[in-house]
Amino acid sequence: MTRQLNVLAAGSLRAVWPPLMAHFTRQSGIGVSTQFGPAGLLRQRIEAGEQPDLFASANVSHPQRLLALGRAQRVETFTGNRLCLTVHENRVTEHPSWLALLNDPGLRLGTSTPLADPSGDYTWQLFEKIERRHPGMGERLRQSALPLVGGAESQPVPAGELAAAWLIRTGQCELFIGYVSYARRLAECDGLRVIEIPEDYNIRADYAFAQCHARAEPLSDFLLSTAAQGYLTREGFTERD
Repeated sequence: MTRQLNVLAAGSLRAVWPPLMAHFTRQSGIGVSTQFGPAGLLRQRIEAGEQPDLFASANVSHPQRLLALGRAQRVETFTGNRLCLTVHENRVTEHPSWLALLNDPGLRLGTSTPLADPSGDYTWQLFEKIERRHPGMGERLRQSALPLVGGAESQPVPAGELAAAWLIRTGQCELFIGYVSYARRLAECDGLRVIEIPEDYNIRADYAFAQCHARAEPLSDFLLSTAAQGYLTREGFTERD
């Protein structure tokens, strides 16, 4: 049995993955070495020839693409996420709703980078929903949003920082749309307010793994286990479908 697995994982798993893998290692005796990054860029690395044992993506389409290309043996959805809005607290009282905040042309909206980072793709899907209900608004948001993180050329978020908190604190934007799994930690940051996006507007993010080698089978099974599922839910992720 291998004693070390090599994993590529979506950056939004960075905080929860190490303790989850520590539990797996205690249970199985198998170590895990993980590199994090935007899932779209990680998928490109695998397509270019990199051979991890498992790839944990913030969407299903990247693992499914690897399966279709013969670079994965098994694909399973293992958790979910949703979007939320983070804003500088001084701006909240000026606006009656989350839509009013987004609709203020004087507030710069930061996002992750579409295509490179699934969070950016989900945000663009949110804009499409807004456009259907409020013609013109969603398109304006798509045109004016600043894709500040998650791209190949993006400035890296400093170690230990939350992207939304860092971007707002350093004046790069006043609003940021990101994953609700960060909400609890963002709410603890001075000067920030996390605002829920209503269910009927929100976008579900399904996370899936691509098992790229048979030796990762124990890790694949662990991610679907009751213990792993319970931990992810407690950390702000949603139950897998």
